Amino acid sequence: MPTNVAGPEIERLVQLLARLPGLGPRSARRAALHLIRKRESLLAPLAEALRVAQERIVTCSICGSVDTRDPCTICADERRDTTTLVVVESVGDLWALERAGATRARYHVLGGALSPLDGVGPADLNLTGLVARIAKGEVSELILAVNATVEGQTTAHYIIDLLADYSVKVTRLAHGVPVGGELDYLDDGTLAAAMRQRTAF
Repeated sequence: MPTNVAGPEIERLVQLLARLPGLGPRSARRAALHLIRKRESLLAPLAEALRVAQERIVTCSICGSVDTRDPCTICADERRDTTTLVVVESVGDLWALERAGATRARYHVLGGALSPLDGVGPADLNLTGLVARIAKGEVSELILAVNATVEGQTTAHYIIDLLADYSVKVTRLAHGVPVGGELDYLDDGTLAAAMRQRTAF
């Protein structure tokens, strides 16, 4: 039976770090030791940043993203294209699209994807807000930038049905061979999607 090698405060730090995505018990212990070694330059500023974030972060009442202001920075940006709305599953997906500089549109964060097996139904997603935004009649194109998973595609189909009575063009992200990708390393599903969605030169 393993024994604790440090006080309860340090063990608690390790346990909390282990809950972060991508960090298992060993990685969490290494991260905790690094933070402890760098108490003044890293641990104290991180603790302060976490405290401030906990106090100030809010969910945007328009799009569902997170920020320290409401409406969020993107929704408040008047230079954004108000006629195009990109629907994403998570804030992480929004950040990925922004990092890529892929669009200057506005966003709508669903907060997940439909997954009956996990008990996630329509009521658990930010769908009411989406319908309300479309009902205003300002959006001419809705881009479904959901994940290419069974749950993501189920969610996309549900949204298409939900918005059937509205005059909005619904598109989705292309699926297929990534830029710089080698065919030999791609999975069968990606190759099949790429072949189905081939385009002319």
